[in-house]
Amino acid sequence: MKPTNVLIDRHPGRSTQSIGLARAIGTDPDLIHEPSVGVVGTKGDSQCYLGVMAKVEAIHAKLKGRVGQGQGQLKLRLVQPEYTIATSDGIRNGTREMRYSLIGREVTNDALCEHLSATGLAGTIAVVACDKPPVGTLAALLEHNRPSIIMSDGPIHPGKDPNTGEALDIVSAYQVAGNPDAAFRHHIASHACPGIGSCGGMFTYNTMQTFIGVVGMQPLHMVAPPSDDPRRLDTFADELVDHLANLMEKDLKPRDIVVRDSIRNAVIVAMAIGGSTNVTLHAPEIARAAGFGDFWKEIMTPEEFNYLSQHVIPVLTDARPYGKYSMVDIDNVGGVQVIVRELLEAGLLNGEVLTCTGETLAAQVQRLGAKQADGRVVYAVEKPYKPTGGLRVLGGNLSPDFSAILKLAGVEGGLENNLFRGKARVFEGEQALLDALDRTPGSFQNNDMVIVRYEGPSGAPGMPEMLDPTSRITTLCRERNIVVGLMTDARFSGGSVGLVIGHVGPEAALGGPIALIEEGDEIVADLNTDELNCTPLADPATRARRQAAWDKAVADNGGIHPNCGVADTRLLRRARLSAVPATRGGGLHPNREVWVREPRPADRSGFVLRNKHRPDANRTF
Repeated sequence: MKPTNVLIDRHPGRSTQSIGLARAIGTDPDLIHEPSVGVVGTKGDSQCYLGVMAKVEAIHAKLKGRVGQGQGQLKLRLVQPEYTIATSDGIRNGTREMRYSLIGREVTNDALCEHLSATGLAGTIAVVACDKPPVGTLAALLEHNRPSIIMSDGPIHPGKDPNTGEALDIVSAYQVAGNPDAAFRHHIASHACPGIGSCGGMFTYNTMQTFIGVVGMQPLHMVAPPSDDPRRLDTFADELVDHLANLMEKDLKPRDIVVRDSIRNAVIVAMAIGGSTNVTLHAPEIARAAGFGDFWKEIMTPEEFNYLSQHVIPVLTDARPYGKYSMVDIDNVGGVQVIVRELLEAGLLNGEVLTCTGETLAAQVQRLGAKQADGRVVYAVEKPYKPTGGLRVLGGNLSPDFSAILKLAGVEGGLENNLFRGKARVFEGEQALLDALDRTPGSFQNNDMVIVRYEGPSGAPGMPEMLDPTSRITTLCRERNIVVGLMTDARFSGGSVGLVIGHVGPEAALGGPIALIEEGDEIVADLNTDELNCTPLADPATRARRQAAWDKAVADNGGIHPNCGVADTRLLRRARLSAVPATRGGGLHPNREVWVREPRPADRSGFVLRNKHRPDANRTF
């Protein structure tokens, strides 16, 4: 069916500004009642976003040259470009402003939803940068569900230390934060991030751009080239317009592309690239926007996720932060399509799912002429960089939601025989940990497990990532040849390495078991059973006593634990009151408290979701 336009009734009052706009931007006013197309992008306050506007304007110019009523032109209404806004993760890490990072994904979704729906866009090309706006953009495109295509702006080139020749990136700068030499710290900071583009390692940005390509919404060959690659302003822009025209002609929509098997493909590739733990926050949000109720039930169970990572999917890339190379290096040896080819040929992906090019995933890889793995930057499945996948989710008495996530590819020690056993060092928030790392770094001992809590989606609020403390701990461990783990109800940057476990849930602010840990408790992370446990909490009497003390602290403080962060803006209050757990993406959904989960009657398995406001909407599973 041909998409309708919001102006189709030809009402003069509603048409007049569209006529004026068409004249102002140099398009045909007679096309204002045709289906509309446009370009969207993201603006922000770091170099991650500096290249976006040029790409948006180049694509807009290509579209403008193609729309019209002449022979071979696209009979469409062109809408001026629109932008969402976002913050910079790299600049904000270790500050309270970092609470806005994950919230920025939601802001992008909301703002773009307003633009797409109110404008009635029948076709959209999106240019995305950094790591949260792309997911918010994809979610909005899936909710709007009209033909759409995405291009990432591209990664930054690695920096280079002029004294040593060592390749540098933003993680290099965070890892020297504890160095006592201020001149050296400034030297690294001055050379780590030259030029424009998003973070260049296999951090969250490149994890999610690869994810978006494999899930089918971005052409694979557009993922890895750097931001300053001239093809992004010329060749790629033409290709994107061609693909969008094809998608509109075939009425191929995002929810036709982002289906169960394509999401599974993207998660598998995220394992194979040793990708960011944030993928387990973003994949459930993408699945939700694609129409799925529960990622961990309808797409992939935790047990299957772990089995694939442990026994089936190897790590194929020697990439930062756990390896040597950047995304630009991956582009130089053939791009993301090389990785996808390896996994397709090994039978580990479904190649029959559709993509934004109109082809199946397998057909796109074949058309691109994907090279074989070079064996240095990208490895073959038969001879991988690491034999097991990069991610693992954990259950146990500290993670009854099975939400805790470990980036196994980044672990540098402490998991001999797949087991860590250590003592809890408890910090009530990230700032308390940063203060200790600044003032008393020698107090951290071998086999400490640092606990950082009240930093979850509701508690912080906003679930900040912790690149600053994890980088300092990594450097401390390397210098002293010790193992210090860190677990938190917050999350990590894709640049974090070490024995770091995030998304522990339920979070402390909601009374999760992480809130009940005390200084010196034995903490056990067992990858043989995929469990994260606090030994004292196995005793019912101990747990009940600690729970009662926590409940009293909450009651005495008016219903919120006093260690939670201050929610002093409307946006932070919205996060506190509406954030869903990490297992559901950590996003902001106002109906969080509407649904109450109850067990079914004893004679039946499963559960009932009761709607407190609409009993007619109760759901039985």
